[in-house]
Amino acid sequence: MSATDKVFAGSVPKLYDEYLVPLIFSVYADDMARRVAALSPSTLLEIAAGTGAVTRAVAAALPADVRYVATDLNEPMLAVAMQRQSKDPRMSWRQADALALPFDDASFDLVCCQFGAMFFPDRTKGFAEAKRVLKPDGTFLFSVWDRIEDNVFADDATIALGKVFPEDPPRFMARTPHGYHDKAVIRTDLERAGFADISIETLSATSRAPTAEDVAIAYCQGTPLRGEIEARDASRLQAATEAVAEAIRKRHGAGPVEARIQALVITARR
Repeated sequence: MSATDKVFAGSVPKLYDEYLVPLIFSVYADDMARRVAALSPSTLLEIAAGTGAVTRAVAAALPADVRYVATDLNEPMLAVAMQRQSKDPRMSWRQADALALPFDDASFDLVCCQFGAMFFPDRTKGFAEAKRVLKPDGTFLFSVWDRIEDNVFADDATIALGKVFPEDPPRFMARTPHGYHDKAVIRTDLERAGFADISIETLSATSRAPTAEDVAIAYCQGTPLRGEIEARDASRLQAATEAVAEAIRKRHGAGPVEARIQALVITARR
């Protein structure tokens, strides 16, 4: 993973929330909220909350007496999340590194993390931190993207950008968001962190957008992929975005578009 892969700053958080969240995150946020609510936690920590897709869904599904702490490494992402979330006395927000959580041992019934573990520089250490802050019999619930070939729009964008920059293709999507999908590796990392009761579920869904342009903006300008494009030639960001849009139009049509997305949902009990 590149050092810039986990940097969400500038205009990226706003575009991420406007374009990428409805494209690929919302459907899984709703699923995460159902799973969290079924576990009935009284204290809940969210890691890598981003712009709050899961936070909003989970908060709406939980009772009034829950204590809910949402964290993210990137303060610009949390700022958007806080603006989007209505004032809620159950909620608190904190910038935090998943590898060094600023909370006492055994503080939470449940720790959840949607599509954040791929960005951990040391996954076993991040998982060990989640276990440390869990109460006895607590649950760590998280998701990661499956391989890029099972996430069609991300794959389309990566292939199209490879043609725009053939000598140095931007590989952020394949390298990081879709780079941690081997179930055996995930299970081993969790076991090394001290978890023993582990289940991994494959969950497919459909990604939808009003236009191919929305998909292209989501990936090329609403993720750290933008930094990769600009590092190659900042003047070609719009042209690269248009190339991705054209590739998606050719494959999926000129109107509203849809394609398969696929993730792994992991439950690990302390």
